Amino acid sequence: MMIIDLKYHIASLVAVFLALGIGILVGSTLLGNDALTRQQKQLADKLMLQMEQLREKNEAVEARANALEMDNERQKQFEKQVLPVLVRERLSGYRLAIIETNSYGFPDDLIATLRLAGAEVQSITTVLNGFYIDGNRQALEKKLGWSNLTDEQLTARLAAEIARGLVKGKNKAMDVLVEEDLLKISGNYGVPLDGVIIIGGSQDRKMVRVQALDLPLIDTLLQYKVPVYGVEETSVLYSYMQDYQKKRITTVDNIDTIPGQVALVYALTGKPGHYGVKPTAQKFLPELDEGGQPADGKGTSGIGTDSRL
Repeated sequence: MMIIDLKYHIASLVAVFLALGIGILVGSTLLGNDALTRQQKQLADKLMLQMEQLREKNEAVEARANALEMDNERQKQFEKQVLPVLVRERLSGYRLAIIETNSYGFPDDLIATLRLAGAEVQSITTVLNGFYIDGNRQALEKKLGWSNLTDEQLTARLAAEIARGLVKGKNKAMDVLVEEDLLKISGNYGVPLDGVIIIGGSQDRKMVRVQALDLPLIDTLLQYKVPVYGVEETSVLYSYMQDYQKKRITTVDNIDTIPGQVALVYALTGKPGHYGVKPTAQKFLPELDEGGQPADGKGTSGIGTDSRL
């Protein structure tokens, strides 16, 4: 709800009053018409009443907005306080990898939440510059010895190599992508993984590469029997959730919030689903159980499929 700009309306009403004053003066002087003067006075009284009502409405709206802001701050404080109780040690012994395909980064507290839950983030792989290869095509083909591929085919093949590198260890394609400033890598590659978190979504239509990049990543990881979890922030303009869900993987559409991070932690423990606040979500959160690691141990990302390690 927007707060009414009271200054603007007051200025408008002052202008109207000035016009009325001039009208009354001119009307009285030139016409000597008492009826006209009474009509203008009635109109002025009506405008005064409207201005008072407007002031009261603005105060009410402002008070409501302040109350909502205070409620929101209290909610955030509550979430931070209960987060450790909900997630601590639930992912003890889990080894995870993160891939950012959105070129925007991810919430700083996501890593902290995963570590609080006991997980070890083995690697973070970041796609740079929207993974547009137009200006790098010749260099990529020459260094990799590839040819006769369309842009979509080349992008998909590179995506598959990135996924393969997560599982089998860094490869030539990844090194070349780093050299060409299309990829940033950090951490340990080729180690056993209990799950890969792909962070997608886009703020710019031109940066949407879900078909050529994200889906080949998912396909390759699933071929290696690695559970995949697709997430994005609440505010992205172009959501990838529907595309991710076609691959029957778990999705979380509000990973920038504590509820979204709690949903991811529980999904990793074996509660697959589509969580969040958008129309593509099935539930806000998984079923929450009491403290301690779930009996079924390490989880599956698949919806209706068995993709356990």
